[in-house]
Amino acid sequence: MSGAFETGIYRNVFAECGLPEEEIEKRVRDSFQTMFYGSEEERIYHEVGADMGYLTDTGNNDVRTEGMSYGMMMCVQLDKKEEFDRIWKWTKTYMYMDAEALKNAPHGSRRNEGYFAWSCALDGTKNAWGPAPDGEEFFAMALFFASHRWGDGEGIFNYSAQARTLLHDCIHKGEQPGTGKPMWDPQNHLIKFITECDFSDPSYHLPHFYELFALWAEEEDRPFWKQAAAASREYLKKACHPVTGLCAEYAEYDGTPVRSQPGQKDRHDWYYSDAYRTIANIGLDYLWFACDPWEKENADRLQTFYYETARDNQDGVFLIDGTPVDKKALHPVAVIATNAQASLASDGKYARDCVMKFWNTPLRTGDRRYYDNCLYLFALLALSGKYRVW
Repeated sequence: MSGAFETGIYRNVFAECGLPEEEIEKRVRDSFQTMFYGSEEERIYHEVGADMGYLTDTGNNDVRTEGMSYGMMMCVQLDKKEEFDRIWKWTKTYMYMDAEALKNAPHGSRRNEGYFAWSCALDGTKNAWGPAPDGEEFFAMALFFASHRWGDGEGIFNYSAQARTLLHDCIHKGEQPGTGKPMWDPQNHLIKFITECDFSDPSYHLPHFYELFALWAEEEDRPFWKQAAAASREYLKKACHPVTGLCAEYAEYDGTPVRSQPGQKDRHDWYYSDAYRTIANIGLDYLWFACDPWEKENADRLQTFYYETARDNQDGVFLIDGTPVDKKALHPVAVIATNAQASLASDGKYARDCVMKFWNTPLRTGDRRYYDNCLYLFALLALSGKYRVW
């Protein structure tokens, strides 16, 4: 079987389940409209002045590279160039750490030149002077897609040049003394949780992006990205449990769950918020490239776990072996959305059930709507055949 990158055919899984095309189109359109232009209780996007805008993490009341890069990907997939450019300009204005921005930064922050501050206040003030690699990889992919869909402009809107420079920094920092640390380990080609830690986050692994970086990044960097795609697919096999398909939020390079970040007490060795994205990414990788049968098997394992072992506790929290923890998911809509997106790979007996459960789930409201609804819209795009390689 060949993936959509080769065939140009993007499955509409909703239509395969018998849902009318016009209802699918309306759901996608209305969901974007609600998230970007709905009421103050619904939206997560806000315009600033004549030419900027940001997405708010409504649970933490800040702006994160995760959300900004997600917003750019949503906009390029839905042909929303104005919103894309607004988000990107806010990002470059307030989050980018160039030499000028770092003049008054805390000691040691200059090593992060070329990266983006992972969190800012709503007025653009930096809350942190370090990056989070999941933002950088989504920025780069969204910028390449923007270049191919709309063409390159000038300055920061020369999308492809911006993407190439960013990716070059991500893998070459640290080669010269005092230049900081790379976001991918240069020996094993695995993405780090943060540059300062020698472990990973399974949900950061996007081999379907790296395959495309291997085509469009700086020519000297392309072999690295090809190796990164292969390394991430093998890493996910180690990080995902062989029976449940679940993975931890953080994991060592050998796939072993990491309980806490050094110096912190928060637990991350379970299937919890970050981890939900992993199965969605596996589904999208299979849709685009269909090069690893394990992805089908793991998607089926995870859906089977939720519909058999965890059938009466689908909003629960679990260790990766399926042991329940006395805790409820902070983002239950995200669980439903990502379980559905797994059906891009899974053709198991619960694939349709997961899709229909998602279809019958509305966007989340309230303070925690940001993360759930971002994964909700991505699942809508992917399952309707609208999350494409441009």
